[in-house]
Amino acid sequence: MTSIQYYGTGRRKNATARVFLRPGGGEIKVNDRSLDEYFKRESLKLIIRQPLLLTETAEKFNVLVRIQGGGMAGQAGAIRHGLSRALVEYNRELRPKLKDAGFLTRDSRAKERKKYGQRGARARFQFSKR
Repeated sequence: MTSIQYYGTGRRKNATARVFLRPGGGEIKVNDRSLDEYFKRESLKLIIRQPLLLTETAEKFNVLVRIQGGGMAGQAGAIRHGLSRALVEYNRELRPKLKDAGFLTRDSRAKERKKYGQRGARARFQFSKR
């Protein structure tokens, strides 16, 4: 038996999400835990559900996510990116809608590295003239 499945990889900051869409009733599992169990903040759950709500496919699929790296906000962004890609694989006609919303664009913003001889990425040690 070969089950139908759609796949998308999402990335944000240091997080990488492998997202699988399978026909079902709208259940979302993240690393074998329910969405509510994994993400406590409502804002992050909303970010994850955005592509499904936009394309009106929330009740059509069960979503299985494997995520590694990053923090909670980065992981939520990575899941949204991967979910959007998987939806495009399911139906190419959803692409313009998702693209206009900006869900297919990899958010390249990441933490800037700390430079040597400085206090932070851009912050300097206080200058003393004397």
